[in-house]
Amino acid sequence: MEAIPARARVYVACVVLGALCCLLPPPAVRTPWWAVLLLAGLYAGCEWGAARWRFAGTFHPVLLAGAFLLSPPAAALVALPGALLSGVEQRPRRLRRIWRAAQLVVGVWVAARVHWALDGRDAVVASDFPDALAPAGAAVLAFCLVLTVLDGGILAFAERVPVRRAWRGLFVRSLAPGVVHGLAGLMMAVLWRSPYGPVAALLVLLPMCVSWWVFAQYHRERAAHQATIRALVQAVDIKDQYTRGHSERVGQASMMIARELGMPDERVEVLRFAGILHDVGKLGVPTRLLRKDGPLTPEERRVIELHPEYGHEMVRGISFLGEARAAVLHHHERLDGSGYPYGLVGGQIPESARVVAVADAFDAMTSTRSYRRARPVPVALEELERCAGTQFDPRMVEGLVRALGRYGWRPAVTADEARPPRPRPSVPGQERARR
Repeated sequence: MEAIPARARVYVACVVLGALCCLLPPPAVRTPWWAVLLLAGLYAGCEWGAARWRFAGTFHPVLLAGAFLLSPPAAALVALPGALLSGVEQRPRRLRRIWRAAQLVVGVWVAARVHWALDGRDAVVASDFPDALAPAGAAVLAFCLVLTVLDGGILAFAERVPVRRAWRGLFVRSLAPGVVHGLAGLMMAVLWRSPYGPVAALLVLLPMCVSWWVFAQYHRERAAHQATIRALVQAVDIKDQYTRGHSERVGQASMMIARELGMPDERVEVLRFAGILHDVGKLGVPTRLLRKDGPLTPEERRVIELHPEYGHEMVRGISFLGEARAAVLHHHERLDGSGYPYGLVGGQIPESARVVAVADAFDAMTSTRSYRRARPVPVALEELERCAGTQFDPRMVEGLVRALGRYGWRPAVTADEARPPRPRPSVPGQERARR
């Protein structure tokens, strides 16, 4: 959403307009403003604290408690201040806050409307917990559905995700946290109406905060792993100056192929890491060989061809990488068995390695190196298609071709491209050994 397309702005404006309509008070409905202010202040305080201390978590139980206790417009109003105070890292921050506020206002309004229509409010007022489950469950499902529909729309309009994939899996992934938040919100609402009052209702948030803290610790650990990966890649870029930025671009191309093949998001992320780390083993190769301008001797080629094994040794202890480790080891294997380090054939080569091999070759051909100019994208794709079935997996090549047809390719310009390449004798296998 950094450069917001016009159609995305229109979409956001329509959702904002719908949210404003949700806030209109209905006639002849008395609103307990003290409850609205208390819940809105609680939600705003939680969001402000999360933004202030970079705390990972959503405070939907407070919003759902409002949907179970208040009229739809009043419940929707609870979400407004906190959403506008929520932490946003990416720009444009103001527009993102407005979008989040509008999305939550509409979602809470629909949830409260469903709950109201099913007489759930009467069950909550009577503290009849079993009878309150069905209306609350329907309200939670409506809340999750609205949020996923709106999220899919913003992916399609702002992030240019194809429509057929924009909503894929969003609703299913939202159900588990939605059920947990719904139960917590219902407990808050029932306790709120009990003789113990709002103070008892606030105690429900304590176990939720503990779970959010644990979740935040997991994300901090993951961020530390990613920082380690970034440091390794930067070290490779510094050591091999002619391929600076290559790892990032291979990661991007690997992710594009994986998405085009319909892989789940978790696996797409792993393949992005595989592409980023595929050349990390070059840290074990002498710098003079990586920067050598002349042709490599057979012995020098054998040394460089050890870099997949070096890389595998470096990353095999990082557990969350999963199949990315196999891609680091086998991304120079070829379908016909003429690759290295083990000469695997066809299906013996892990799928992740076949993805990275295509992404690696594509970026190598479309990037300027010390010994040749970059090839145009169509020429590089023709070469990949020519080698499909012998060197590359045809499915991966086809996936890259389709992805580039949808999104295009804007390779980063490295510092080395500012000077013309020096000529070098053409030696078979030299370029493949240096990738």
